[in-house]
Amino acid sequence: MPVIECDVEQARERLEEADVSVESGNTDHERWRASRGDATGIAYDDKVVIQGSNPQDLESLFREGGGRAHVYFDGGARGNPGPAGIGWVIVTSDGIVAEGNNTIGRATNNQAEYEALIAALKAARDYDYDEVHVRGDSELIVKQVRGEYDTNNPELRERRVTALELLSGFDEWTLEHIPREANNRADELANEALDQA
Repeated sequence: MPVIECDVEQARERLEEADVSVESGNTDHERWRASRGDATGIAYDDKVVIQGSNPQDLESLFREGGGRAHVYFDGGARGNPGPAGIGWVIVTSDGIVAEGNNTIGRATNNQAEYEALIAALKAARDYDYDEVHVRGDSELIVKQVRGEYDTNNPELRERRVTALELLSGFDEWTLEHIPREANNRADELANEALDQA
């Protein structure tokens, strides 16, 4: 449950500019409430508390745009194909800004890795970063997206195109293969999703 310390009246203006409806609070302590997607923001005197399954649906509207982020992704399937899950983390100099995971139904390991990359890039886009440095432990996916390996599978080719379209929306980006142990939080999140699959 993210807590954002801010000027709540300025936050309210940003929400209204983004066409998010803002309602009165439910108690004497709540200044206002706003919902978008699967997130609800509740404003108090000097902070907004965001609840819901996808806090990034609202959280991105409260931060100033721009800046650089490190994005980690991981996906996996139990069986190949089998029940699959994804995890991703966005990190800045302030620490972990956002993280998420999800089950994605039946998929191969490679499909799950692509889905994790796409979800991570969409989240980074929603947070309005100018520059992303993306890291994952799937050498195949990293090298396919960078154009070092061919993508013969039509489903993977389609996901590669989506990933490249998302990357092209940033002013600057890098994509790097890292060892699994350097990707532990995204891996944990993907495994948590797999446990629910």
